[in-house]
Amino acid sequence: MIKTGNPIISIYTEMTPNPETMKFVVNKLLYPNKSIDFPDAASAGPSPMAAELFTFPFIKGVFIASNFVTLTKTPDTDWTDVIPTIKQFLKEYLEDNRPVINEDEIVATAPVFSGDENDVVQRIKELLENHVKPAVEMDGGAIQFKDYTDGVVTVMLQGSCSGCPSSMITLKAGIEGMMKRMIPEVKEVVAEAE
Repeated sequence: MIKTGNPIISIYTEMTPNPETMKFVVNKLLYPNKSIDFPDAASAGPSPMAAELFTFPFIKGVFIASNFVTLTKTPDTDWTDVIPTIKQFLKEYLEDNRPVINEDEIVATAPVFSGDENDVVQRIKELLENHVKPAVEMDGGAIQFKDYTDGVVTVMLQGSCSGCPSSMITLKAGIEGMMKRMIPEVKEVVAEAE
């Protein structure tokens, strides 16, 4: 019997620079123009899908973006052993139109920023949004602005970037170098662990 009404979900995987993470790209929007990181099962409350992914004993982290999920595995797990299981789970979950993110729960826990953003902060955010984020998302991760104080930009690395061996090189050689050139007030870029 042919199932009608729900689109057929296709999923493919992409390796990331972090060997512990894998990017699962879906032909459906999961969290349009946004991203959210669940570094552990305790943080997965706002996402029914992430909570279910954490029931797999080999899943250590879940990162959800526009049209992909980046999963972090336990070190003793081989991707080739678990990719078919994960793809099958995601396919069935999404074809059943089950909820990915409960936006109401995110709004309740979102940090509140106060005060007016000065010109430097606006330029930093614009640079991150337009130049850095697209490149980082291609590798299955995300970068979020956290703070700017006394010339130091603090960002948070998520998804495949969190714990990636090459992320500090990218942060210092790539992002920090570009920021210093384009925004002279920036003296250093540091990453904050979540």
